[in-house]
Amino acid sequence: MVGVTFPQTNLAPVLDLDQHFMRDTLQTGPTPGFTFFPHVGTLRIEGPFNAAPARDSPSRRRIFVCRPASAADEAACARKVITTLATRAFRHPVSNAEVQSLMDFYQSGRQDGNFDAGIEMALARLLADPRLIYRIEVEPANVKAAQLYRISDLELASRLSFFLWSTVPDDDLIALASQGKLKDPAVLERQVRRMLEDPRAEALAINFAGQWLNLRGMDSVGPLPMVYPDFDDPLRRAMRREVELLFDSIVREDRNVLDLLTADYTFVNERLARHYGIPNIYGSQFRRVNLDPGLDMRRGLLGKGAFLTTTSKPERTSPVTRGKWIMTNILGMSPPDPPPDVPPLKPKTSDAAGNAREPTMRQKMMDHRVRADCVQCHSLMDPIGFA
Repeated sequence: MVGVTFPQTNLAPVLDLDQHFMRDTLQTGPTPGFTFFPHVGTLRIEGPFNAAPARDSPSRRRIFVCRPASAADEAACARKVITTLATRAFRHPVSNAEVQSLMDFYQSGRQDGNFDAGIEMALARLLADPRLIYRIEVEPANVKAAQLYRISDLELASRLSFFLWSTVPDDDLIALASQGKLKDPAVLERQVRRMLEDPRAEALAINFAGQWLNLRGMDSVGPLPMVYPDFDDPLRRAMRREVELLFDSIVREDRNVLDLLTADYTFVNERLARHYGIPNIYGSQFRRVNLDPGLDMRRGLLGKGAFLTTTSKPERTSPVTRGKWIMTNILGMSPPDPPPDVPPLKPKTSDAAGNAREPTMRQKMMDHRVRADCVQCHSLMDPIGFA
């Protein structure tokens, strides 16, 4: 097993040699503030060469639901394997015509190789099928333009599974949908609760919450190391994971959705606990902790490092960005885009002695609220961001 870490930045604090063991880069060159990497820049692994394929593994057992005892049994076994795979891939019971189409590819691969080669050829065709790649919903023939209609049970099963699990429906869900039972509200509720109790429901926090709350943005934010020398990748990953676990706990425990904003607990590992000032947390594993009164500022989503980081500039906080984020993602009232002809804020101001200087952040924010071309939106966004 080989592992390697690549630093994502070429900047480092001038005095990073004092605590080089806490950094992923070192100050080694003559230019203050820049790092010249004493690290591996690239890594290429070649091989293994002429390796024999694995004959048995969990994934192969899921594909090969049967094994032919003789050549005479191969076609029947291949049909069973292909039917099982196609049902999962297409997310509905497959017809004889659909199976036969894949069997033709199996026969082609079998002629040039063995049973496994035939299954491989059929699987390659299956993986290229639009019905696997896309979620296709067919409009009923008798529906008029702009008319509402109920999607089929099988289409509902796909929507439900991809939303909660980010993957295809399981056999139980497909079976109920095939019988037309999923439209029953009681059956649907039982299935939703069953799916949320499944470990695969973690995908709801990773993908849905990751998109809604912009947790994916944590991968690309880059606080300036000159200003924030202690920000590193372990902290970046911990901040994102904290919110995923908080969201997951709200869903699994069937808590009030407002707890996302007010929860008096969170999830931390040692790296994140050190950043928050929470004592006696050791190791990389996350654990649930109650927030003491002294950490009230960390309650709910708006106190989490992930939110505060993704709504900041590389060198400072950004009340405007935070206010807009809350209006858009929490309040559901996105402010309009600024007009294209709005001039920039004054780059310089004058002090009492008449000397030109950079305006402070407070002065810039004040300009937002007094300029006629800014005040309509910023009078709403900025106070929220400051709060």
